[in-house]
Amino acid sequence: MLRSFLIYLSKAAGAQKLITSWGFAWRAASRFVAGDTVSDAIRVVRELNAKGINATLDQLGEHTSTAEEANGAADSIVHVLQEIDKAGVKANVSIKLTQIGMGLDEETCRQNLVKILEQAKKSNNFIRIDMEDTPYTDITLAMYQSMLERGFTSNQVGLVQQAYLFRTEAEIRGLLNHTTRIRLVKGAYNEPPEKAFPKKTDTDANYDLLAKIMIDATVAKENNSISTDGRTPPFIAIASHDDKRIDFAKKHAEKMSLPKNSIEFQMLYGIRRDLQERLVKEEYPVRVYVPFGAQWYPYFMRRLAERPANIWFFVSNYFRK
Repeated sequence: MLRSFLIYLSKAAGAQKLITSWGFAWRAASRFVAGDTVSDAIRVVRELNAKGINATLDQLGEHTSTAEEANGAADSIVHVLQEIDKAGVKANVSIKLTQIGMGLDEETCRQNLVKILEQAKKSNNFIRIDMEDTPYTDITLAMYQSMLERGFTSNQVGLVQQAYLFRTEAEIRGLLNHTTRIRLVKGAYNEPPEKAFPKKTDTDANYDLLAKIMIDATVAKENNSISTDGRTPPFIAIASHDDKRIDFAKKHAEKMSLPKNSIEFQMLYGIRRDLQERLVKEEYPVRVYVPFGAQWYPYFMRRLAERPANIWFFVSNYFRK
């Protein structure tokens, strides 16, 4: 119930206007958001790189309302890729298709995605397309496929898959046939019970099954390791803060003799820093998802929805205001 309410608030314009007016709200959000500008994000990436951790930059924003906003968002993402190249940091970029026009006009979104991927190819970098809620699942998969048909490869573009959806197992099996680089997450949207596992235990079990399928399918693939510049990830990215999910993936990868540099563990900025550093010491590639930008509110509310400890962090900041 609380999770559903917080996800509802993440999309409520009135709640956004109210909460973002509270100074303490940004103080709490800054644990999970690097700052307003790409310069703030690059500074955080340098700190992570110094610890042996790679990064994915995400300029926050979704559901743009005009073509001009969508085109501007695409131009900003191109700029982020250029700034990564200029700084020489070990980072790639994550995007949401609704940010570059998917909810407005399919052709606008396609043109913007091509523009971004052309810059990624020029910069020898990688774009991860986030998977949003289920009204956009089919079009996201179709847009990805259309990019492959245009000649872009898995070295330039990959996808996110969500373990709480019933449909994901079949999708992952198909994507692996295209050697898609997949980031496996549990899922952070409020989906109906006919589309997603309603119980956490079922989602956890499916997450482990999907991790096993991904590991089994990629053991024998060539070029299945993180690039030396830290920008192109392996085919398998386990995105979780759950020790049990991570331990399962590690043990199965070891059982299948998958080299450590062929499986990457990904986490969110500001969460489980202890686990990030432990995995680095164990010589696994680790990547931290670093969001930045003024549009931090929806992202922050979804982080509160995911973990009760995050709500306590928010409340404690209220009393420090």
